[in-house]
Amino acid sequence: MLTKIESFNIAGSGVTAGSYTSANITVNDSGQITSASNGAVNTGPQGVQGTTGSQGVQGVQGTTGVQGTTGTQGTTGTNGTIGVNGAQGTQGVQGTTGATGSQGTTGATGSQGTTGTTGATGPAGPGGATGVQGVQGTTGATGPAGATGPAGATGPAGSAAAIYDVATASTGYFDLPSGTTPQRPGSPPSGAIRFNTTTGFGEVYNSNVGQWLQFGASPVLTVEYLVVAGGGSGGAQAGGGGGAGGFRTGSGFSVTTGISYTVTVGAGGAGVAGTPGSGNVSGTNGNNSSFDTITSAGGGGGAANPGGGGLAGKSGGSGGGGFYGGAGGAGNTPSVSPSQGNNGGAATTAAPREGSGGGGGAGGVGGNGSSTAGGNGGNGSVSSITNISTTYAGGGGGATYGVGTSGTGGTGGGGTAGHSGLTGTAGTANTGGGGGGGGSPSAAGGSGIVILKIPSTFTATFSGGLTTSLSTAAAGYKIYSVTAGTGTVTFS
Repeated sequence: MLTKIESFNIAGSGVTAGSYTSANITVNDSGQITSASNGAVNTGPQGVQGTTGSQGVQGVQGTTGVQGTTGTQGTTGTNGTIGVNGAQGTQGVQGTTGATGSQGTTGATGSQGTTGTTGATGPAGPGGATGVQGVQGTTGATGPAGATGPAGATGPAGSAAAIYDVATASTGYFDLPSGTTPQRPGSPPSGAIRFNTTTGFGEVYNSNVGQWLQFGASPVLTVEYLVVAGGGSGGAQAGGGGGAGGFRTGSGFSVTTGISYTVTVGAGGAGVAGTPGSGNVSGTNGNNSSFDTITSAGGGGGAANPGGGGLAGKSGGSGGGGFYGGAGGAGNTPSVSPSQGNNGGAATTAAPREGSGGGGGAGGVGGNGSSTAGGNGGNGSVSSITNISTTYAGGGGGATYGVGTSGTGGTGGGGTAGHSGLTGTAGTANTGGGGGGGGSPSAAGGSGIVILKIPSTFTATFSGGLTTSLSTAAAGYKIYSVTAGTGTVTFS
């Protein structure tokens, strides 16, 4: 039997489907839940832990997973070892015999055999018989003297040796050619003689020196010279620069062969030591140089006086520089003409550096000091006596009190200055340059030099005690440089 089932609609409750904690729900008359919300959780005291439940049964094994991808290929294995050598093959058949080589060169000819012995000399032939001597006849009577014959003809002229290479006892004379000095032959041979009616003496020509010499006189030689003295040393502490050694040069100085002449090369002035309060510590003068009567004076020492006031530089060939307001030393002392040197520069008292004066040079005066710098050394003079242009005798620079601008040395070997705590530069050896001022000990002056130039037909010979060298750089001349010592020179 069929039962009719009627359909009906249930109105929506408006409650969101889900689970709720400690839910608060409301149910209507139809049994529908019309509202639901989470309620407050009231946690009570923890209960006693229950006993552990028994292990559940093992679950069913899952299905087999899909197959993994193929792995990458492994690396190639190493090569196998080399196999053993094969057995040696059988020996090949011997080749045919090569063709015969070409014939060797002919050997050298043997040495010649020795000469056989000489045969014996044959016997001498028989000598001829001597003839019989004839009988001597009787002596005849002496005849009368004959008449004198005519004079013979004049014989030929005798040789030059027969004319000149003979001794004579004559008390007469030999007539010489004669004439005035302007009438002398232009290019006579060496040994030519004549009577000079201008001088009233006989004379002979010497081609070695190119001169007509009075009978019995020595040849006249003229010498070109350069004589430079030793330079003065700089003043200690903040002292002035040293003056250059005197510079003298000239030509036409006549000397006689066979005579000795004195030569001296002056040393530079020695540096001096000093400390503030020790008083005068000025530099020392250089030493004189000379050739015979030509004397150049040593350069004046630079002034310094740490314990007091101003002080002038020392006088000399060229004067030394002044100190703290002091004047420069006088140059050309002693006075010669032409002048052998110049005055040193003056110092200043102006702070902060109170610069001292520079030493004088052969070619110029020393510079004056300033409030910040020392005076520069005076420049030297140039000489070409050695066939090379060279400058000699420069003055030394002046120093400062404390570190300021130090004075530079003059051209020609002058030394550059230091300051009150620094020693300056020494003058250059064999130039006669002055030493730079400053420091303790102060800088020394440079040594001097003597140079002699003579025609190459002459020779200069020096005694022991002198250091010399010879140059032939100038055609037709010998140039002797003397760089140290005292001794003599003789010309021949």
